[in-house]
Amino acid sequence: MAEQLADPELTAQVIGGYDVPAIWPRSDDPAQAAQIVAAAERALATAGPGLSDATRARLLATVAVESRGVGGTRGPQAACEAERIARRLGDPGLLAFALNGVFMQTFHRAGLASERDGIGAELVAVGSRHALASYEILGHLVRMQASGALADFAAGDAHAAAADRLAQRHDRPLVGVFTRWYRALRLAATGSSPAAAEAAYRDAAALLATAGMPGVDRGLLPLALLCLRVWHGDPVGVDDDTDRGPYGPWSRPLVLLAAGRPAEAAAALRQTPEPPRDLLFEALWCLTARAAIALDDRTVMRRARSALAPAAGELAGAGSGMLTVGPVAHHLDHLDAALRRR
Repeated sequence: MAEQLADPELTAQVIGGYDVPAIWPRSDDPAQAAQIVAAAERALATAGPGLSDATRARLLATVAVESRGVGGTRGPQAACEAERIARRLGDPGLLAFALNGVFMQTFHRAGLASERDGIGAELVAVGSRHALASYEILGHLVRMQASGALADFAAGDAHAAAADRLAQRHDRPLVGVFTRWYRALRLAATGSSPAAAEAAYRDAAALLATAGMPGVDRGLLPLALLCLRVWHGDPVGVDDDTDRGPYGPWSRPLVLLAAGRPAEAAAALRQTPEPPRDLLFEALWCLTARAAIALDDRTVMRRARSALAPAAGELAGAGSGMLTVGPVAHHLDHLDAALRRR
């Protein structure tokens, strides 16, 4: 409606006012996110030099946040410029929004949990100092995720508890969805029996199913269970009716292998795209690596090893705060052994 008035400044203010914190790098509504990005870009292009720096930064941060998971260079560029302007203006609310955009664009390679932890630490500091509860909570969730990737569960537990306390105080019920999944991940990662971890994942998934976050929910439980079974060497489920959501391409080769259909598995592996650069980048590469080893596809093995090497000190997938397929180093060892075979 603002665009119909041909007032770029008004349009920019409307779009820039949409600063709901985001923790998951997959949009619930990708088409709507693309429309928001397109409108923000039009506002930036048509507003001219009269556009205030604060409004410009909000538009850029919106582009960064709503471009999450789509790849390309524009999202990172917008995040960097929004952060630069916000720091110069000294506006804490604007800086928090810009940092959310920076977080959403810090997935350009594997092994970036420490960098995201630093972003989370600043969000916690800015949020607590300036009574920005939503961003303080976001910072704790970011640090909870990063602590999982770094296998620092004492720190992860502390951030999960802090997020829960703030959520109760400020009536943010969705926070409990993420902390419940984190605690299931913790069970899976710290030596609990696979059966106990599976039960915890199923409980967390039941809570998520009612939360109204399809971008997080769809396919997550089947992926978590697949990762758990692959890590522990347990049989992979072969139910073709399972909705694996957006993670199907990286699950399918292993499911076909488990079903005794190696030729189809090999064909599926050849068609498997590079995983999206997000919180599950390492986990999906590990699943691809496991299938490549089983099928002796050395080209894919080398690609997987190159992609995963920077994350050698992390738990694969645990940076999501949701699931893990075990230490990346474990998968790298398997890849090295397979590549040494004649």
